[in-house]
Amino acid sequence: MTLIDDLISLFYPRLCAGCSTSLVRGEQVLCLNCLADLPRTNYHLEVENPIYLLFIGRLELALATSFCRFDKGGRLQHLLHQLKYKGNKEVGHKLGMLLGCDLIQNDLYSTIDVIIPVPLHPKKEKQRGFNQSTEICKGLSEAMNRPLILDNLVRKVHSDSQTHKGRFERWENVSGIFTVKNSSELVGKHLLIVDDVITTGATLEACCAPLFEIPGVQVSIATLACA
Repeated sequence: MTLIDDLISLFYPRLCAGCSTSLVRGEQVLCLNCLADLPRTNYHLEVENPIYLLFIGRLELALATSFCRFDKGGRLQHLLHQLKYKGNKEVGHKLGMLLGCDLIQNDLYSTIDVIIPVPLHPKKEKQRGFNQSTEICKGLSEAMNRPLILDNLVRKVHSDSQTHKGRFERWENVSGIFTVKNSSELVGKHLLIVDDVITTGATLEACCAPLFEIPGVQVSIATLACA
C-alpha cells in the first residue's frame, strides 16, 4: 500500500491546506511548518483567561478557551477560509483534533460529557452544504473521546451575518434564536459548546442561554479562533 500511495502522490500530490506545499509522508492536511506557525493562545492552561473573562456577568461558564488568535491575513484566517468557503472539511477536522489534544492536557476538561456545535439555521446549512462547527467538533470528539450531539440544540431563526455589526447589534441579531429540542438528554451533563471564531461572544451567549435552563447542566465553550 505504501508503494501505491507513493505513486498516487507522485501524480496527485497532497498539498498543505495552509501553504500549498506538497505534504511529505506522515503529514496530514497541514505541513509541520504551518503547524508550528499557528498562533496558539494556550488559554486552555488557565481558567481565568481572556475568553473566560469576556463572559463574566453574562454567563456562568465552567470553562472557556480559544485555540488560536485570529490574525487578519494570517495563517488561521486562510485555513478558516478554506473550511468555510472552499468546503475543505479536512481542515475543520484537523484543527478540531489539534484543539482536542490541547484540551485533554488540562484535567478540568476531563469532566466534559458531550460536545455540541453552534448550529446553523437549516437554510444556511443547506446553502453551504455543511456546518463548519460540526466539522471542528468531529475532530474534537475523536481527540477527546467524547460523544457528539448534533440535533438537539437548534437555531430556530435565520439571522443576518454578524460581520460588520457592533457589539449591541450582534447581541440583538441573535437574541432568542436558539432552542433545545430535548432537554432531558442533557440534564446533569457538562456540555462543551464549539464555534469557529469568537469576537464579542454574542452568538455563543445566545446559544448557551437556553442550555442554562436545563437542571444540573454545566456549560463550557471552545472556539478555534478569537478575534
